[in-house]
Amino acid sequence: MSDVRVRFAPSPTGTLHIGSARTALYNFLFARHHQGVMVLRVEDTDLKRSRREHEVSIIRDLHWLGLRADEGPDVDGGYGPYRQSERTALYEDGVQRLLETGWAYRCFCTQERLDALKREQLARGEMPKYDRLCLNQSLETVRARLRAGEEATVRFKVPAGDVSFDDLIHGPITFSADVIGDFILRRTDGGFAYNYAVVVDDAGMKITHVVRGEDHITNTARQLMLYRALDEPAPAYAHHSLILGPDGGKLSKRHGATSIGEFRDMGYLAGAVVNYLALLSWHPGGEREKFTLEELVAEFDMSRVSKSPAVFDLDKLNWLNGLYIREMGSAELSEQVRPYLHEEGIALAEGQRDIVSAAIQSNLVVLEDAPRYARVFVEELSLPASVHLEVLHEEGVAGVLALLREALAGGGDEYPPVEEAKAILKQVADACKDKGIKGKAIYKPLRVALTGLDQGPELFYLVSGLGRSRILERLDAALTYLDERGSA
Repeated sequence: MSDVRVRFAPSPTGTLHIGSARTALYNFLFARHHQGVMVLRVEDTDLKRSRREHEVSIIRDLHWLGLRADEGPDVDGGYGPYRQSERTALYEDGVQRLLETGWAYRCFCTQERLDALKREQLARGEMPKYDRLCLNQSLETVRARLRAGEEATVRFKVPAGDVSFDDLIHGPITFSADVIGDFILRRTDGGFAYNYAVVVDDAGMKITHVVRGEDHITNTARQLMLYRALDEPAPAYAHHSLILGPDGGKLSKRHGATSIGEFRDMGYLAGAVVNYLALLSWHPGGEREKFTLEELVAEFDMSRVSKSPAVFDLDKLNWLNGLYIREMGSAELSEQVRPYLHEEGIALAEGQRDIVSAAIQSNLVVLEDAPRYARVFVEELSLPASVHLEVLHEEGVAGVLALLREALAGGGDEYPPVEEAKAILKQVADACKDKGIKGKAIYKPLRVALTGLDQGPELFYLVSGLGRSRILERLDAALTYLDERGSA
């Protein structure tokens, strides 16, 4: 299957939805697994709603996910143009071929007549479809009506019989032509119908496999008829399930974020999003759930894509994203969280950044959580305002604080390395142990004196990341507070 060619064909009428992103991912994985080609084709024939900025956004989001197409508007591969709006001459050529070979005909029926026909058929309990009133007009009649200025669509003459295909996910599927009316290929305004344009594009781009959502299954019968009429080989089809919300309805804004850009802005990592999307319907076998993109390419098999609906589980995505965050190096994480900290006005010194990133890393589910956990390293502290001051009132606390002050007062880096901070705390703990003080009686008062809180990052991260001068100021303030309280 080294000649595999697939396509992802979004409409630039909005941003990249998470459901469309999964379609792009399955196309990418299938193509890469078989050393094939993925084409990006922009279906921008909806002139009222299509926007070039949406196209740019979609390509940017695909690149962020690591799903770079081999051919497309930004990478010419010899089968373009790759925007439907630039392929109208090809569509017109195909229409003329179908008219000449008798597979298509001109229809002069007005919308009013078509609406009335539909009402009558429904009233009789029939499936609405075109009654072929215009099918058998002579060529002379058609030409005369066109010269007279009458508007006409071009319809496809649906052949009798069943249309069957073997879906790579759903298995054998059959449609009866009896329920499919002669559908429109070209509208009166000169625009071309979706099902027709798609076939011309897929045939012209030598697409071998169409991987798309199951909402397109009903389109397949019409498209297969067109391949036959155009004397082009039809691709294989694989229709994956749609993504449902937790309530069983179609995934939408009411369920929260749905676009890739929203997830990126919230601080989800591309690797985690790709990993999660792959698992929504694809089952790798075994208990393993974490895969890199390269591993997904190696493992992906269309036969293991389920036809059952996929339910979007935000908790599962959050779990995966947390795993990916915890595997990052502190320097990389520091760069990733910097814009989120900046947006909240949290400025870290050069020596602080990696220390703070390491300190908050285990708490992060998404990157936008970073300011909440990092704030403790930059906020001002006023001890009398702390609700945990009772911890400082316990016996021996002043001695514990004094020991840490003594260990830090000798000088050194403003932000001591973590290992040095651990050594300092061990020195304090050993000295306290000699005085019969241990455990919470050491660490809890130190935490409250340094942050005003009774929980937060590991104490050695605080000693490392708060800064030597800030810690000394806070220890002095705590000792002064205790001295004044004792004097009172």
